[in-house]
Amino acid sequence: MTEHNNVQTLNQFIIQRQSDHPGAKGELSRLLHHIGIASKIVNRAVNKAGLVDILGEHGDRNVQGEDQQKLDVFADTHFIDALKACGECCAVASEENEEIIIFDDELSKHGKYVFAMDPLDGSSNIDVNVSIGTIFSIYERLSPRGEVAKIEDFLQEGTKQVAAGYIIYGSSTMLVYTTGKGVNGFTLDPSIGEFCLSHPNIKTPKTGKIYSINEGNYINFPMGVKKYIKYCQEYDQKSNRPYTSRYIGSLVADFHRNLLNGGIFIYPQTRKNPNGKLRLMYECNPIAFIAEQAGGKATDGTQRILTIKPSSLHERVPFYTGSTNMVKKTEEFLHFFNNI
Repeated sequence: MTEHNNVQTLNQFIIQRQSDHPGAKGELSRLLHHIGIASKIVNRAVNKAGLVDILGEHGDRNVQGEDQQKLDVFADTHFIDALKACGECCAVASEENEEIIIFDDELSKHGKYVFAMDPLDGSSNIDVNVSIGTIFSIYERLSPRGEVAKIEDFLQEGTKQVAAGYIIYGSSTMLVYTTGKGVNGFTLDPSIGEFCLSHPNIKTPKTGKIYSINEGNYINFPMGVKKYIKYCQEYDQKSNRPYTSRYIGSLVADFHRNLLNGGIFIYPQTRKNPNGKLRLMYECNPIAFIAEQAGGKATDGTQRILTIKPSSLHERVPFYTGSTNMVKKTEEFLHFFNNI
Protein backbone atom coordinates (compact mmCIF):
# COMPACT_ATOMS: atom_id res chain seq x y z
CA MET A 1 0.00 0.00 0.00
CA THR A 2 2.97 2.29 -0.43
CA GLU A 3 2.41 3.10 -4.12
CA HIS A 4 -0.99 4.66 -4.62
CA ASN A 5 -1.14 3.72 -8.31
CA ASN A 6 -1.04 0.01 -7.35
CA VAL A 7 -3.79 0.35 -4.76
CA GLN A 8 -7.35 -0.78 -5.36
CA THR A 9 -9.83 1.54 -3.69
CA LEU A 10 -13.11 0.43 -2.14
CA ASN A 11 -15.14 1.98 -4.95
CA GLN A 12 -13.03 0.31 -7.64
CA PHE A 13 -13.39 -3.01 -5.84
CA ILE A 14 -17.18 -2.65 -5.43
CA ILE A 15 -17.67 -1.89 -9.13
CA GLN A 16 -15.38 -4.75 -10.15
CA ARG A 17 -17.33 -7.16 -7.93
CA GLN A 18 -20.72 -6.09 -9.25
CA SER A 19 -20.48 -9.00 -11.67
CA ASP A 20 -20.77 -11.35 -8.66
CA HIS A 21 -24.49 -10.64 -8.69
CA PRO A 22 -26.22 -11.59 -11.96
CA GLY A 23 -28.75 -9.00 -12.97
CA ALA A 24 -27.24 -6.39 -10.65
CA LYS A 25 -27.98 -2.84 -11.75
CA GLY A 26 -25.48 -1.13 -9.48
CA GLU A 27 -27.95 -0.53 -6.66
CA LEU A 28 -25.99 -2.46 -4.03
CA SER A 29 -22.75 -0.89 -5.31
CA ARG A 30 -24.17 2.62 -4.81
CA LEU A 31 -25.42 1.69 -1.34
CA LEU A 32 -22.00 0.35 -0.31
CA HIS A 33 -20.37 3.49 -1.73
CA HIS A 34 -22.54 5.68 0.53
CA ILE A 35 -21.69 3.52 3.56
CA GLY A 36 -18.03 4.25 2.81
CA ILE A 37 -18.75 8.00 2.73
CA ALA A 38 -20.66 7.94 6.03
CA SER A 39 -17.92 5.92 7.74
CA LYS A 40 -15.32 8.53 6.72
CA ILE A 41 -17.44 11.29 8.30
CA VAL A 42 -17.85 9.29 11.52
CA ASN A 43 -14.14 8.41 11.49
CA ARG A 44 -13.24 12.10 11.29
CA ALA A 45 -15.47 12.82 14.29
CA VAL A 46 -14.04 9.89 16.28
CA ASN A 47 -10.48 11.04 15.61
CA LYS A 48 -11.10 14.58 16.84
CA ALA A 49 -13.67 13.70 19.51
CA GLY A 50 -11.43 14.96 22.31
CA LEU A 51 -11.06 18.35 20.62
CA VAL A 52 -14.73 19.19 20.21
CA ASP A 53 -17.87 18.90 22.28
CA ILE A 54 -18.64 15.38 21.16
CA LEU A 55 -17.41 13.26 24.05
CA GLY A 56 -19.54 12.11 26.95
CA GLU A 57 -23.19 11.26 27.43
CA HIS A 58 -25.95 12.75 25.31
CA GLY A 59 -28.41 12.85 28.19
CA ASP A 60 -30.88 10.34 26.73
CA ARG A 61 -31.24 6.59 26.91
CA ASN A 62 -31.67 4.41 23.84
CA VAL A 63 -34.31 1.71 23.40
CA GLN A 64 -31.98 -0.75 25.17
CA GLY A 65 -32.06 1.40 28.32
CA GLU A 66 -28.41 2.38 27.87
CA ASP A 67 -27.05 5.91 28.18
CA GLN A 68 -26.53 7.35 24.72
CA GLN A 69 -23.14 8.87 24.03
CA LYS A 70 -22.96 12.06 21.94
CA LEU A 71 -20.93 10.22 19.35
CA ASP A 72 -23.61 7.45 19.22
CA VAL A 73 -26.16 10.02 18.13
CA PHE A 74 -23.70 11.66 15.72
CA ALA A 75 -22.93 8.33 14.02
CA ASP A 76 -26.59 7.34 13.89
CA THR A 77 -27.57 10.64 12.29
CA HIS A 78 -24.82 10.63 9.65
CA PHE A 79 -25.39 7.05 8.56
CA ILE A 80 -29.14 7.68 8.27
CA ASP A 81 -28.53 10.86 6.23
CA ALA A 82 -26.12 9.04 3.89
CA LEU A 83 -28.54 6.15 3.39
CA LYS A 84 -31.43 8.49 2.66
CA ALA A 85 -29.31 10.44 0.16
CA CYS A 86 -28.35 7.36 -1.86
CA GLY A 87 -31.96 6.47 -2.77
CA GLU A 88 -31.27 2.71 -2.74
CA CYS A 89 -32.52 2.18 0.81
CA CYS A 90 -36.19 2.43 1.81
CA ALA A 91 -35.80 2.07 5.58
CA VAL A 92 -33.26 1.80 8.40
CA ALA A 93 -33.36 -0.09 11.69
CA SER A 94 -30.88 1.19 14.25
CA GLU A 95 -29.99 0.00 17.71
CA GLU A 96 -30.47 3.61 18.82
CA ASN A 97 -34.11 3.87 17.69
CA GLU A 98 -37.13 1.98 18.97
CA GLU A 99 -38.96 1.92 15.63
CA ILE A 100 -37.72 1.57 12.06
CA ILE A 101 -36.92 4.80 10.22
CA ILE A 102 -38.89 4.88 6.97
CA PHE A 103 -37.81 7.00 4.00
CA ASP A 104 -41.07 7.98 2.30
CA ASP A 105 -39.81 10.21 -0.51
CA GLU A 106 -40.54 8.86 -4.00
CA LEU A 107 -36.93 7.89 -4.74
CA SER A 108 -36.41 5.96 -1.50
CA LYS A 109 -39.80 4.21 -1.68
CA HIS A 110 -38.48 2.49 -4.80
CA GLY A 111 -35.28 1.50 -2.98
CA LYS A 112 -34.50 -2.20 -3.12
CA TYR A 113 -32.85 -2.59 0.29
CA VAL A 114 -33.33 -2.16 4.03
CA PHE A 115 -30.41 -1.46 6.32
CA ALA A 116 -29.87 -2.54 9.95
CA MET A 117 -27.03 -1.09 12.03
CA ASP A 118 -25.34 -0.58 15.33
CA PRO A 119 -23.98 2.89 14.51
CA LEU A 120 -21.34 2.88 17.23
CA ASP A 121 -20.54 -0.43 18.89
CA GLY A 122 -18.50 -0.21 22.10
CA SER A 123 -19.38 3.45 22.61
CA SER A 124 -18.74 3.23 26.36
CA ASN A 125 -15.06 3.04 25.34
CA ILE A 126 -15.12 6.41 23.52
CA ASP A 127 -14.01 8.54 26.43
CA VAL A 128 -10.97 6.35 27.12
CA ASN A 129 -9.72 6.16 23.51
CA VAL A 130 -10.33 2.44 22.97
CA SER A 131 -11.28 1.02 19.56
CA ILE A 132 -14.96 1.26 18.64
CA GLY A 133 -16.87 0.43 15.47
CA THR A 134 -19.97 0.43 13.27
CA ILE A 135 -21.76 -2.80 12.34
CA PHE A 136 -24.20 -3.02 9.42
CA SER A 137 -26.43 -5.49 7.64
CA ILE A 138 -28.30 -5.21 4.32
CA TYR A 139 -31.39 -7.14 3.19
CA GLU A 140 -33.59 -7.02 0.11
CA ARG A 141 -36.96 -5.69 1.12
CA LEU A 142 -39.97 -8.06 1.10
CA SER A 143 -42.62 -5.38 0.55
CA PRO A 144 -43.29 -4.19 -3.02
CA ARG A 145 -41.01 -1.45 -4.32
CA GLY A 146 -42.82 1.87 -4.54
CA GLU A 147 -44.66 1.27 -1.27
CA VAL A 148 -43.66 2.36 2.22
CA ALA A 149 -41.36 -0.15 3.95
CA LYS A 150 -42.70 -2.37 6.74
CA ILE A 151 -41.14 -3.95 9.82
CA GLU A 152 -41.48 -7.37 8.15
CA ASP A 153 -38.78 -6.24 5.69
CA PHE A 154 -36.33 -6.47 8.59
CA LEU A 155 -37.52 -9.61 10.36
CA GLN A 156 -35.63 -11.98 8.09
CA GLU A 157 -33.18 -14.76 8.88
CA GLY A 158 -29.50 -13.84 8.64
CA THR A 159 -29.16 -16.21 5.69
CA LYS A 160 -31.14 -13.63 3.69
CA GLN A 161 -28.50 -10.91 4.09
CA VAL A 162 -27.12 -9.62 0.80
CA ALA A 163 -24.22 -7.82 2.50
CA ALA A 164 -22.84 -7.18 5.96
CA GLY A 165 -19.80 -5.50 7.40
CA TYR A 166 -18.20 -3.41 10.06
CA ILE A 167 -15.93 -0.39 10.34
CA ILE A 168 -13.36 -0.39 13.12
CA TYR A 169 -12.08 2.98 14.28
CA GLY A 170 -8.72 2.09 15.83
CA SER A 171 -5.03 2.78 15.31
CA SER A 172 -6.06 2.65 11.68
CA THR A 173 -9.60 2.71 10.32
CA MET A 174 -10.75 -0.41 8.49
CA LEU A 175 -13.91 -1.38 6.65
CA VAL A 176 -14.49 -5.14 6.42
CA TYR A 177 -17.44 -6.50 4.45
CA THR A 178 -18.92 -9.44 2.59
CA THR A 179 -21.59 -9.89 -0.06
CA GLY A 180 -21.52 -13.67 0.31
CA LYS A 181 -18.43 -14.08 -1.88
CA GLY A 182 -15.72 -14.04 0.79
CA VAL A 183 -14.54 -11.31 3.14
CA ASN A 184 -12.36 -8.35 2.21
CA GLY A 185 -10.82 -5.61 4.35
CA PHE A 186 -10.02 -2.02 3.38
CA THR A 187 -7.83 0.38 5.34
CA LEU A 188 -8.47 4.12 5.18
CA ASP A 189 -5.44 5.92 3.74
CA PRO A 190 -5.68 9.44 5.20
CA SER A 191 -3.27 10.86 2.62
CA ILE A 192 -5.77 10.25 -0.21
CA GLY A 193 -8.98 9.94 1.82
CA GLU A 194 -9.83 6.53 0.38
CA PHE A 195 -10.40 3.05 1.71
CA CYS A 196 -7.82 0.81 0.02
CA LEU A 197 -7.83 -2.97 -0.25
CA SER A 198 -5.39 -4.17 2.43
CA HIS A 199 -6.77 -7.58 3.47
CA PRO A 200 -8.06 -9.47 0.41
CA ASN A 201 -10.02 -12.70 0.88
CA ILE A 202 -9.69 -12.92 4.67
CA LYS A 203 -9.64 -16.49 6.03
CA THR A 204 -9.85 -17.00 9.76
CA PRO A 205 -7.72 -19.80 11.28
CA LYS A 206 -9.60 -23.02 12.16
CA THR A 207 -8.35 -22.68 15.71
CA GLY A 208 -6.54 -20.07 17.79
CA LYS A 209 -5.13 -19.23 21.19
CA ILE A 210 -7.44 -16.38 22.23
CA TYR A 211 -10.74 -16.54 24.09
CA SER A 212 -12.68 -13.29 24.52
CA ILE A 213 -15.26 -13.09 27.29
CA ASN A 214 -16.07 -10.76 30.16
CA GLU A 215 -14.83 -13.01 32.97
CA GLY A 216 -16.14 -10.50 35.51
CA ASN A 217 -19.55 -12.10 34.90
CA TYR A 218 -18.20 -15.61 35.59
CA ILE A 219 -20.50 -16.26 38.55
CA ASN A 220 -23.55 -15.72 36.29
CA PHE A 221 -22.45 -17.90 33.36
CA PRO A 222 -24.01 -21.26 32.43
CA MET A 223 -22.04 -24.24 33.73
CA GLY A 224 -20.92 -25.19 30.21
CA VAL A 225 -19.30 -21.78 29.72
CA LYS A 226 -17.60 -21.93 33.13
CA LYS A 227 -16.16 -25.35 32.28
CA TYR A 228 -14.99 -24.15 28.86
CA ILE A 229 -13.14 -21.21 30.46
CA LYS A 230 -11.36 -23.64 32.81
CA TYR A 231 -10.54 -25.82 29.78
CA CYS A 232 -8.95 -22.76 28.10
CA GLN A 233 -6.81 -22.15 31.18
CA GLU A 234 -5.49 -25.71 31.59
CA TYR A 235 -2.06 -26.82 30.42
CA ASP A 236 -2.18 -29.25 27.50
CA GLN A 237 0.70 -29.33 25.02
CA LYS A 238 -1.21 -31.26 22.36
CA SER A 239 -3.94 -28.63 22.03
CA ASN A 240 -1.54 -25.73 22.63
CA ARG A 241 -3.22 -24.69 25.88
CA PRO A 242 -3.48 -22.63 27.98
CA TYR A 243 -5.09 -20.06 25.74
CA THR A 244 -4.78 -16.29 26.18
CA SER A 245 -7.66 -14.21 27.52
CA ARG A 246 -8.25 -10.97 25.58
CA TYR A 247 -11.38 -8.86 26.09
CA ILE A 248 -11.75 -5.25 24.92
CA GLY A 249 -15.47 -4.84 25.50
CA SER A 250 -16.12 -3.71 21.94
CA LEU A 251 -17.55 -6.53 19.79
CA VAL A 252 -16.02 -5.14 16.58
CA ALA A 253 -12.53 -4.88 18.10
CA ASP A 254 -12.63 -8.29 19.79
CA PHE A 255 -14.07 -10.03 16.73
CA HIS A 256 -11.67 -8.29 14.32
CA ARG A 257 -8.61 -9.45 16.25
CA ASN A 258 -9.90 -13.02 16.45
CA LEU A 259 -10.91 -13.01 12.78
CA LEU A 260 -7.34 -12.27 11.74
CA ASN A 261 -5.43 -14.21 14.41
CA GLY A 262 -7.81 -17.00 15.38
CA GLY A 263 -9.89 -17.16 18.54
CA ILE A 264 -13.39 -17.25 19.96
CA PHE A 265 -15.70 -14.46 21.15
CA ILE A 266 -18.27 -15.46 23.78
CA TYR A 267 -21.21 -13.44 25.09
CA PRO A 268 -23.45 -16.02 26.78
CA GLN A 269 -26.76 -15.74 28.55
CA THR A 270 -26.45 -14.81 32.22
CA ARG A 271 -28.78 -14.67 35.21
CA LYS A 272 -29.33 -10.98 34.49
CA ASN A 273 -29.77 -11.50 30.72
CA PRO A 274 -31.22 -15.02 30.29
CA ASN A 275 -31.69 -14.47 26.54
CA GLY A 276 -28.23 -13.00 26.05
CA LYS A 277 -27.39 -9.33 25.63
CA LEU A 278 -26.22 -8.84 22.04
CA ARG A 279 -28.82 -7.96 19.42
CA LEU A 280 -29.54 -10.54 16.75
CA MET A 281 -30.21 -8.06 13.95
CA TYR A 282 -27.62 -5.35 14.59
CA GLU A 283 -24.67 -7.33 15.91
CA CYS A 284 -24.97 -11.11 15.71
CA ASN A 285 -26.34 -11.59 12.18
CA PRO A 286 -23.82 -9.33 10.38
CA ILE A 287 -20.86 -10.63 12.42
CA ALA A 288 -22.03 -14.24 11.89
CA PHE A 289 -22.26 -13.68 8.11
CA ILE A 290 -18.70 -12.35 8.05
CA ALA A 291 -17.44 -15.17 10.32
CA GLU A 292 -18.91 -17.88 8.09
CA GLN A 293 -17.69 -16.26 4.89
CA ALA A 294 -14.18 -16.23 6.38
CA GLY A 295 -14.39 -19.93 7.25
CA GLY A 296 -15.49 -19.50 10.87
CA LYS A 297 -18.62 -20.34 12.80
CA ALA A 298 -21.33 -18.50 14.74
CA THR A 299 -23.93 -20.03 17.03
CA ASP A 300 -26.18 -19.22 19.99
CA GLY A 301 -24.79 -22.32 21.70
CA THR A 302 -27.22 -24.75 20.11
CA GLN A 303 -28.09 -23.47 16.64
CA ARG A 304 -26.57 -21.51 13.78
CA ILE A 305 -27.14 -17.78 14.29
CA LEU A 306 -28.02 -17.14 10.65
CA THR A 307 -31.01 -19.53 10.74
CA ILE A 308 -32.78 -17.80 13.66
CA LYS A 309 -35.97 -16.05 12.56
CA PRO A 310 -36.18 -12.70 14.43
CA SER A 311 -39.46 -12.16 16.24
CA SER A 312 -38.78 -8.52 17.11
CA LEU A 313 -36.53 -5.65 16.04
CA HIS A 314 -34.35 -5.62 19.16
CA GLU A 315 -34.25 -9.35 19.93
CA ARG A 316 -31.23 -10.56 21.90
CA VAL A 317 -29.42 -13.89 21.71
CA PRO A 318 -26.40 -15.60 23.29
CA PHE A 319 -23.42 -15.38 20.91
CA TYR A 320 -20.44 -17.63 20.27
CA THR A 321 -18.34 -16.90 17.18
CA GLY A 322 -14.86 -17.26 15.74
CA SER A 323 -12.57 -20.12 14.79
CA THR A 324 -14.64 -23.18 13.87
CA ASN A 325 -12.86 -25.71 16.09
CA MET A 326 -13.09 -23.47 19.14
CA VAL A 327 -16.80 -22.76 18.65
CA LYS A 328 -17.49 -26.49 18.19
CA LYS A 329 -15.61 -27.27 21.41
CA THR A 330 -17.68 -24.68 23.28
CA GLU A 331 -20.88 -26.24 21.93
CA GLU A 332 -19.70 -29.64 23.20
CA PHE A 333 -19.28 -28.22 26.72
CA LEU A 334 -22.66 -26.49 26.59
CA HIS A 335 -24.43 -29.61 25.34
CA PHE A 336 -22.79 -31.89 27.91
CA PHE A 337 -23.35 -29.72 30.97
CA ASN A 338 -26.83 -28.63 29.95
CA ASN A 339 -27.92 -32.26 29.85
CA ILE A 340 -26.58 -33.46 33.20
